[in-house]
Amino acid sequence: MANIDLTAQKNAEQWLGSDAIDSLTKASIKDMMQNNIEQFNESFYRNLEFGTGGLRGIMGIGTNRMNEYTVAMATQGFANYIIESNPNKEIKAVISFDNRNNSKEFAQITARVMAANGIKVFLFKELRPTPELSYAVRYFGCDAGVMLTASHNPKDYNGYKAYWNDGGQLVSPHDTLVIEKVMKITDYSQVKIQENLDNITIIEKSFDDIYLEEVLKLSLNPQIIKKHSDIKICYTPLHGTGITLVPKALEMYGFKNINIVSQQAIIDGNFPSCKSPNPEEHSAMEMGINLAKEIDADILLATDPDADRVGIAVKDQSDEFILINGNQTATVLTYYILKNLKENSKLKGNEYTIKTIVTSELIKKVSESFGVKNYDVFTGFKFIADKILQLEGKEKYICGGEESYGFSIGDFVRDKDAVSACCMIAEVCAWAKEQGKTFFDILLDIYLEYGFFKEELISITKQGKQGAEEIQNMMLAFRKNPPKTLIGLEVVRIKDYQKQLNIDLKNNTEEALDFPKSNVLQFFLEDGSKVSVRPSGTEPKIKFYFGVYNKLHSIEDYPELLKKANEKISRIIGELGLK
Repeated sequence: MANIDLTAQKNAEQWLGSDAIDSLTKASIKDMMQNNIEQFNESFYRNLEFGTGGLRGIMGIGTNRMNEYTVAMATQGFANYIIESNPNKEIKAVISFDNRNNSKEFAQITARVMAANGIKVFLFKELRPTPELSYAVRYFGCDAGVMLTASHNPKDYNGYKAYWNDGGQLVSPHDTLVIEKVMKITDYSQVKIQENLDNITIIEKSFDDIYLEEVLKLSLNPQIIKKHSDIKICYTPLHGTGITLVPKALEMYGFKNINIVSQQAIIDGNFPSCKSPNPEEHSAMEMGINLAKEIDADILLATDPDADRVGIAVKDQSDEFILINGNQTATVLTYYILKNLKENSKLKGNEYTIKTIVTSELIKKVSESFGVKNYDVFTGFKFIADKILQLEGKEKYICGGEESYGFSIGDFVRDKDAVSACCMIAEVCAWAKEQGKTFFDILLDIYLEYGFFKEELISITKQGKQGAEEIQNMMLAFRKNPPKTLIGLEVVRIKDYQKQLNIDLKNNTEEALDFPKSNVLQFFLEDGSKVSVRPSGTEPKIKFYFGVYNKLHSIEDYPELLKKANEKISRIIGELGLK
């Protein structure tokens, strides 16, 4: 039988001794201590960490769980920082939520705490996508924002994304300073919270049109859309917020043949039709693919619960529906946008795109071929938003993406935006059809022109306290004993972002990396292949990113080249002991 963890016991006793914690919660704590010690330890062994991405965790009772108390305490710490950072002015914040169980309740608790602290609060009346929240921060001139969502995590999770006045998620120095404020809230009695939603401005459905007007402005080829308005689009919101905006946005663009996966259009935080509402996973896309096959669709679009990420499926050379990964989608969108801007003489020489360090190098090649600068940033869209903020008024942001299915166009939203991405992907399909091609044909054209880049991601989940320690030990082992060779190829360079070092193993030299510290390692092989390793900042996972490159001489060679690339990645994975 498991023993009670001493830290867990101490944290639980604080709750049990507090007049602010309700009697039902106290009874549940006592029951756990007596009948489920393992669950008790997991629920109380630490305080749920308010990390640089905000809160994310399993819902339930305990200091290490998402519940009304941990959400309120985190909000009090965040409110303290917002107030301290904005002296002698009216302070405003906007709050939204997705379809997850308790998201609406957590959003209302967040609003009530903010309001009790004298902050003017704008609260969305109904669930809405993350990109609309990001846009609302700047539209209403707010100092901060909060989105209640756990993105694509399984149904047991919820989360809390914190935004600053630029509409982007918290970055340095705000992220660490907010964490310090949150950590000082050690007891629920420190929380100011009003009983109701008085003095809180409710954002009505009419605000959707203001946001969608900005999305519509992004369209590059309205005449081509008009000509091919009947292309068959399948769409699934995976039970989430996308259903509120994506179909309407596609219709505003001019698309008339939108077929929604009805079973997954039901807003439901239990995600009854999919184990995990993640458009990266085939199981989540299966219903959509079946409908796409049934109606012979041109494309399947899928958005995650808070509609900031988009996954797609298209027909390949053999007329089989395949999933297109985030690297491929971002590459095609970047190519389409830049090519059309160039052809219409809209590139003036001060434009740029952004990608993350683990995203395909093909995006950089495509951008530079159009005379557009490409910037690398850390993994996480908040770093893309931060780069936009840094360059505001100096250079013009066109678009940016990351391998994990996030993309944004234009700077009116400072987070990934699946609503605008869905519209632009559909527009690419219409543009391709005008040339007698498909979305997949455009991807092959890019490979033929720039080279074939193949990427793959493996995520290893390690739950709980023991899992966190295992992930830490894996990173330590890679640092102490990095691979010297992989599949017979020499490792010629290592980038260690924790140590901020670029290590050239061929010449035995080191130089400083012009990046902030982060727990990321990258290994570069002599043929240009790349392996990146990092623990997730929002999930109990360690992630391995693989990228290989080959020259594609003809489109007919693609199937064989793809097979060889997959074999190469598989061998690297095997040698790293990840199979």
